[in-house]
Amino acid sequence: MSTPRRCALLVSVLALLAAFAPPATAGTVVPSGFRPASASWTGPDTGYVLGYRPCAGAWCPVLLGTSDGGRRWRRLGAPPMALPDNHNHVALTAVDDRVAYVSDGVHLRATRDGAATWHSVTLAGAREPFYLSKIAETGGRVFAMLTAYRDGQGSTRLYSGPAGSPVLRPVPGFAVSGGLTYGDLAVGGGLQVALGSDYGTEQYWTSRDGVRFAPAGPPCPAGEVASLAGVRDRQVVALCSSSPGSPQPGSTERQLRHAPQLGGTFSGTAAAPFTGINQGFAAASPASATVAAMGGGVGFLHSTADGGRTWATLALSERGLALSDLDFPGRGTGVVVDGQPDADGGSAVYRTTDGGRTWRELRFR
Repeated sequence: MSTPRRCALLVSVLALLAAFAPPATAGTVVPSGFRPASASWTGPDTGYVLGYRPCAGAWCPVLLGTSDGGRRWRRLGAPPMALPDNHNHVALTAVDDRVAYVSDGVHLRATRDGAATWHSVTLAGAREPFYLSKIAETGGRVFAMLTAYRDGQGSTRLYSGPAGSPVLRPVPGFAVSGGLTYGDLAVGGGLQVALGSDYGTEQYWTSRDGVRFAPAGPPCPAGEVASLAGVRDRQVVALCSSSPGSPQPGSTERQLRHAPQLGGTFSGTAAAPFTGINQGFAAASPASATVAAMGGGVGFLHSTADGGRTWATLALSERGLALSDLDFPGRGTGVVVDGQPDADGGSAVYRTTDGGRTWRELRFR
């Protein structure tokens, strides 16, 4: 047999072996001791989980991806993001199968090649102490919400830049200052930005292209803070909340409000349960929404399926640290992260496929 024929035969045999080899199990992908820190899903079945594993007396980052709702996982290139000693949330934001961001509230890194490489993104003029609370990409631009505190005063401002830019800059006119400042942004069906301070009247803008913004009436009455969800079936959904600790310690007064379209007038008085301090808000549809809250060392998910007329509350766990990354990427599918990797109680990712009525823990093994 000639050398070329022997090589061709060897290639064929290797191809057959590969074709009939059993697929890699989760045990060969998920390292021992893996604990999730953040989850971001780009569709009902496609998601990414950034977590950490013990290594040499520290915690090393691990990035996993799934395309079948978490039944099987694949290993991706993890960002060089250490688990903070101050228990800041390490937040992963996946835009699609190639673009993602990760931040510990101070540092920001991005990938545009499916996690093969990660690069730093800086916020021009930002001086610590500050906290980067939200990042999103839409319409070819990146947006970030940053709050800084210095000398007893706070400031919250919107940063932006072209997608792929290594530097984000403050957007003129999108800033507030005061003793206590805050803001939120949401994408999906358009861009929404809310900024406020000291529980006064918030400022609110909408944009369909991420370039031209129009001021609009704020989602919430004066004295309340807006948590924004994306546009759902052409309607806009927001949660309006009082200051934490009202009407009693460990509680928050809340109501669900709707606008008929982006930039429309918000209305509604559907009161949500007040147990717990807000940790997140997301809507699967105009009628279906969930509030994540913490109180008394317990995580709660308050969910409605009828626009806020009735609510059901699930006591998720007693990990007692945080609920994060609550989101509904489509078809009634939602996810939330409970706990933190380095906490005594560990952490977990929960997933729903019925708009928040029932939740189950995803397994990483």
